[in-house]
Amino acid sequence: MVELNETVDARGTSFPVRGRYDGRFRPVVEAFKANFAREDEIGAACSIVVDGETLVDIWGGYRDGARSGEWDAGTTVCMMSVAKGVSGVCFNIAVDRGLIDIDRPVAAYWPEFAQNGKAEIPVRWILDHRAAIPVLTTDPMWPGGMFDREAYVRALAVQEPLWQPGTRAAYHVHNQGFLMGEILRRATGKTIGPFLRSDVAGPLHAEYHIGGMSEEEQGHVAEVMPNMGARLFAAKDVDVPEDGVWDGATLRPLAFRQNPDEPWHTTLNSRVWREVEIASGNGHGNARGVARIYGATVGKVDGISLLSRDGLEAMIVEQHNQVELLQERPYHQALGVLLNTPEAVYMGPNPRSFGHHGIGGSLGFGDPDRKVGFSYACNKMHAVGDNGPRARRLIDAAYEVIG
Repeated sequence: MVELNETVDARGTSFPVRGRYDGRFRPVVEAFKANFAREDEIGAACSIVVDGETLVDIWGGYRDGARSGEWDAGTTVCMMSVAKGVSGVCFNIAVDRGLIDIDRPVAAYWPEFAQNGKAEIPVRWILDHRAAIPVLTTDPMWPGGMFDREAYVRALAVQEPLWQPGTRAAYHVHNQGFLMGEILRRATGKTIGPFLRSDVAGPLHAEYHIGGMSEEEQGHVAEVMPNMGARLFAAKDVDVPEDGVWDGATLRPLAFRQNPDEPWHTTLNSRVWREVEIASGNGHGNARGVARIYGATVGKVDGISLLSRDGLEAMIVEQHNQVELLQERPYHQALGVLLNTPEAVYMGPNPRSFGHHGIGGSLGFGDPDRKVGFSYACNKMHAVGDNGPRARRLIDAAYEVIG
């Protein structure tokens, strides 16, 4: 492995670039440096696992917007909806172990969920965003209610579907994580955060957490800098449509009525955001940890394989390819993870690659055929609708080498 200790001079700043990499992957290092030179990168990391071996583990820039602290080997950051893919992997581990049957009704595990016309909704539709409860309207809660997990779960139990379940996909921005977490808790005794720590991240020594972060773990977290031009962040509050016709303009603002009544920058950099479990969006980690998780999903890392071959193949069967209602994006949707959808979330040349991006640019995915685990993490978010030029540049450079 080659030790990396270089700098990139851009925008009046010298950005340190550190880490280690297999010499064949020098194109990835050059792509990483290009992100600082050509894009609005502040701090970032990239890691690539191939056949269980970490061949790229690089990081650079600064942990904060003031550029007062360098991003180092232990720096973590909120990777936003990258958490959905990791949560999906956790959930599918329980499915693979025979603890959850995705074709049974959710109510078979969580009886209270049967209220208001949801008795027959199968677990499968929670995983592929077709459950028709992407936002809370029946019991919309209060600003900051997203931090009260038990109250949120009770609100989901009484929520009525907004259209016929199973017919249309709509991105369940926060709701999917709470829904999966409660089903997992009823089946295993653990919600996603503790399950991740005990059954996935802990055994793999992967730095990735969903809630429950200790004081020491929080000490390594980089400042998140949201881009308010992003569609989800820019959504303005609206009323529930009287005609019952839902689209992105009406759904997006309702997805955040349970957020605190404060700027996004304050919320995403708060202690409570790191301590509570919001399994669809508040995963904190680094590229090394996420790449190891995906590497162990498509193969073995340090002798650990998270899914059987059958379990992996079952997870990545495409459920639908719809333009989902909330963000109005096309997604090749699998079970708890997205499949490669270049116009929305680019994961290289293999259409069978799977994972999830996070708003602002972070990404984690696995390539099941080349046994690749890939992750890119950043703290300065972009506003583009897909996972952006920075991740794409790194992915393309990686596959120049991988083939």
